[in-house]
Amino acid sequence: MAEASILVAQDEFMCSVCLDLLKDPVSIQCGHSYCKSCITDCWDQEDQKRVYSCPQCRQTFGPRPALARNTMLAEVVEKLKKTRLQAADCFSGSGDVECDVCTGSKHKAVKSCLLCLNSYCQNHLQQHESFFRGKKHKLTDANGRLREMICTRHEEPLKLYCRTDQRCICYLCLMDEHKNHETVTAEAERTEKQRILKETQKMFQQSIQQREKDLQQLREAVESQKRSAQTAVEDSERIFTELIRSIERSRSELIRLIRDQEKTAVSRAEGRLERLEQEINDLRRRDAELEQLSHTQDHIQFLCPPGSLRSVQLPITISPHLSFNHVGKSVSNLKEKLEDFCKEEIEQISGRVKYIEIIPLKESKTRPELLQYCKFLTLDPNTVNKCLHLSEGNKVAKGTKKAQPYPDHPDRFDYYFQVLCRESVYNEPHPHTLIDRLSYVKCVHCWQRTSQVVGLNG
Repeated sequence: MAEASILVAQDEFMCSVCLDLLKDPVSIQCGHSYCKSCITDCWDQEDQKRVYSCPQCRQTFGPRPALARNTMLAEVVEKLKKTRLQAADCFSGSGDVECDVCTGSKHKAVKSCLLCLNSYCQNHLQQHESFFRGKKHKLTDANGRLREMICTRHEEPLKLYCRTDQRCICYLCLMDEHKNHETVTAEAERTEKQRILKETQKMFQQSIQQREKDLQQLREAVESQKRSAQTAVEDSERIFTELIRSIERSRSELIRLIRDQEKTAVSRAEGRLERLEQEINDLRRRDAELEQLSHTQDHIQFLCPPGSLRSVQLPITISPHLSFNHVGKSVSNLKEKLEDFCKEEIEQISGRVKYIEIIPLKESKTRPELLQYCKFLTLDPNTVNKCLHLSEGNKVAKGTKKAQPYPDHPDRFDYYFQVLCRESVYNEPHPHTLIDRLSYVKCVHCWQRTSQVVGLNG
């Protein structure tokens, strides 16, 4: 009834223009009340007619009435707004536990009774407390999982805990299937589990602190490696730039040396060219004189020619080392040696670079990690000793007291209790490489040799 009266009161204080609770309410001469903004907008539209009317009763007014705030009405409306907000908070929403007693719109439950197995809103909780006053009804915070706290077999509250079966039970379960089991009250087990939980939380908190410390150290290591890598890059750039400049200087010096030697040799050769041209002219002149002498009739003159006709210059020897080809070959050899040296040094430097790690690589230690390298070998029946029995598709060899009826074969072991394997344990074996595999009753060994052998350790 109280809820209905509030709703009626709210309707009485609604603005007929905006259909909501009055905001800044004002009353006009006919007695009706409106929001100040609503009646102002209505009368603004009637300014041209100079006649103003009440939107509800249509009573007209000559001059535009002055609007005055209705203080009492405003206070009542504010109280109604607060009442409506409180009523809205009482209803259950998404994720809230509903009152089990409310009909129609369910209110939000504030408490749950572990004995009644019901949840109650504030009003019904007061009724519950007054009805069961003096009785031991245990109340808890509102819980929507009360049915899970009841034994599905006996429909009794789960108040005990069986440590043997690790489950919650009721008193009837204790007398039946959990008889002679280690049982305690749920509260006692909760206390113990709470203690363990706190210890676990403490361990987690310590782990979090350690992980945060590790995280900070790892971040610092990452930043340190970034700085170190940047420094190494800058140093490498600087050193290689200096190396390139040094090679450029050596190239310039060699080119200058070749050009200087070329200039000196050409200068000397050009001097010799001038002398040769002069000597050729002299020889031609002498040849003409000799031609003239050969036609003379004077015997004395022929037999005693002038001295200039007797002297002849010795020939000029030209050096066989005319080409710079050997220099080009030497530079080519230098290039090859330098490339080989750089390749070797870069490989060593690359090895050092690849060795640098922030987090070291984990070695395979667990069985699943090692099983990825597992390989099943097939035994060769043409090599097995007759005191070994093959089974499981020639993958298992066992010693026997009775000789097996294997046919003769030149590869068969006669003295040693051994057998060869068909495969290699390498992914890409050398065509002439075989692998030993010695199999015993209690152990198996593998190593590299020039045969594949399986047998007993004599």
